[in-house]
Amino acid sequence: MKPVRSLARVMLSGIFVVSGARSFQNPGRLVPTAKPVTDRVAPLMQQVSPRIPADPEALVRVNGATQLIGGLMLATGRFTRPAALVLAGTLVPTTIAGHPFWKGDPAERAQNQIHFMKNLGLLGGLLLAAADTEGKPGLRWRAGHRIGHSRRSVRRAVRTARREARIAVRSAATARRLPG
Repeated sequence: MKPVRSLARVMLSGIFVVSGARSFQNPGRLVPTAKPVTDRVAPLMQQVSPRIPADPEALVRVNGATQLIGGLMLATGRFTRPAALVLAGTLVPTTIAGHPFWKGDPAERAQNQIHFMKNLGLLGGLLLAAADTEGKPGLRWRAGHRIGHSRRSVRRAVRTARREARIAVRSAATARRLPG
């Protein structure tokens, strides 16, 4: 892994590790802010699986743990692409709940808009990290390359089989002409 890529991932993941740890340890400070979003999301999640917690404090704690683990995975270079996608998924409800710039007084609105745009930038960085193949060919290219390789192999096998069949036909014809 290149040093620039490693450093960029550590820098990108720092906010998620710190805020995830804080949210996990002390979810109570975020519950009033998160409640409007969790009240809308919890019933949908309950339909998917009844084992998913529905109370806002538990959801804030789960989100914090997810950000902490995803941030550590991104920082250490382990499963970076899935970790970046998971972090991007946790960033969306966090941003909507934490920075509603469409509400509040003008001073609060301006501050929330700045933080909303910051989180939007983080989301863009996470999407880049999720798409980063570290210079290796992506899955789409590898699949297409394998398909092309398989087609060429099949064509080669067909040509070889035809050539062998022609040789066998000639050998049989020659064998019939020989006495004895």
